[in-house]
Amino acid sequence: MSERTIEIQKTRTWKTFIFQWEWFLLLLFILICGINASLSPYFLSFDTFLNAPMNFLDKAFLVLPLMMVIVLGNIDVSVGSIVALSSVIMAVSYNAGLPMPLALMLALVVSTLCGFINGFLITRFKELSATIVTLSTMIIFRGIAYIILEDRAAGKFPEWFSFLAWGSIGKLPFIFLAFIAAAVIFGLVLHRSRFGREIFAMGNNSTACRYSGIKTDAVLMKVSLLTGFMAGITALFLTSRMGSTRPNVAQGYELDVIAMVVLGGVSTAGGKGRIGGPILAIFIIGFLNYGLGLVNISAQVLLIILGLLLILSVMIQNARFLKRNQKSARPLTIKS
Repeated sequence: MSERTIEIQKTRTWKTFIFQWEWFLLLLFILICGINASLSPYFLSFDTFLNAPMNFLDKAFLVLPLMMVIVLGNIDVSVGSIVALSSVIMAVSYNAGLPMPLALMLALVVSTLCGFINGFLITRFKELSATIVTLSTMIIFRGIAYIILEDRAAGKFPEWFSFLAWGSIGKLPFIFLAFIAAAVIFGLVLHRSRFGREIFAMGNNSTACRYSGIKTDAVLMKVSLLTGFMAGITALFLTSRMGSTRPNVAQGYELDVIAMVVLGGVSTAGGKGRIGGPILAIFIIGFLNYGLGLVNISAQVLLIILGLLLILSVMIQNARFLKRNQKSARPLTIKS
């Protein structure tokens, strides 16, 4: 009797390469740059593409862990409050006499602890959704920041601290180089490691993963710790850029970051996404905001445009998903 094997063939054509979501985002970025150049004669210059990222890349560090959170099928709306709390504690501790390097480390410890609290609540109280947990901690963390500093500002940092946000290595901004390094690390972890495969598997079916031996609670905790730590990194760069801090800093960051992740093609249902999309979305939204600011267009206009972009992106991705299912892109061939 001849041996029978089953092969699963995934068709790869030039169409599947050309119609990837990242190509659409790249075209959208070029279109936005063209519109900005037509609105302002000061936009299209080499200095613009070097200096503009300094104004928005601090929140880009949050996009990397939030992508992991959303691939898991969860959400985290507390990241902006974690940024504020760790920034306030860093400033207050430095003004109280703690050396600046230790104040920076304290900010990272506090932000990571906030991530641990989120992870602990999500894994130990499974009847509570991640949305409810992080919404509650968002209010708590921001409230603690207000209790510590009230409505006052804190700053007077050493001059070298401003290098984080405004310094350059050669002609390249330090914050840009730091973000590229972080993006490469997160990309390798997400797409080339066992931990990344577990994240995608849990996003598709967390229950099946738990019964197949994956320590789902450990994965959730690690992602929460990473999210808290990267919120601390964001706090360092944001405080360096502003030169001072207040309890109301980073308000709305969570919505901006989630918008960048969703526009980047990461499915809110979990289990789908590539890191290139959110990275492109960071620069799309960042340069859109920067270009509109050059011509004094209201921030409300940016919110309307961003909302339309998100609706369009979700509609296009859903249409592509339905079409792919109808065409049955993975045929079975039986060989005997």
